[in-house]
Amino acid sequence: MVENQAQSAERTLVLLKPDALARGLAGRIITRFEDAALKIVGTKMKWMDSEFTRRHYFDLEERLGSEVYDVTATFMQQGPVIALVLEGFDAIATVRKIVGSTYPNQAPAGTVRGDFSHYSAAASKASGKAVANLVHASGNAEEAKQEVELWFGKDELQDYKTLAEMYTY
Repeated sequence: MVENQAQSAERTLVLLKPDALARGLAGRIITRFEDAALKIVGTKMKWMDSEFTRRHYFDLEERLGSEVYDVTATFMQQGPVIALVLEGFDAIATVRKIVGSTYPNQAPAGTVRGDFSHYSAAASKASGKAVANLVHASGNAEEAKQEVELWFGKDELQDYKTLAEMYTY
């Protein structure tokens, strides 16, 4: 007999970065999340100005230095991003598995970064450009909560049922 394990779905933030939009990959990337039975409960397109970039990457400069922050901020402000809130069981870990390693040259085939990019940390350092890795994905539950609240008001998040939920949740 299978035990009924009551588990609630979690939410996470995904950003399709300017390089994903410039390359016309948004639909193909979103499809991968939907194929994994993750539900889109919030979406918007936004240009990140310097103030909002600072709020999103509030600790990046402290963790990795001003040079990394400056390169990242410039990259994120070069075009619009699509912000998604995805919901599902183990959504944070599932999204991170789908997108692959931060450095695309280390991401396995079958992941977003492994299939659509090849940039490395060494190339980033040598060129002075940000790592063009197509997506940002929240790293843990605390980060996901902060990022979802930064990007979306409660009135911008939807609650609805999908057919996939009948079989997966």
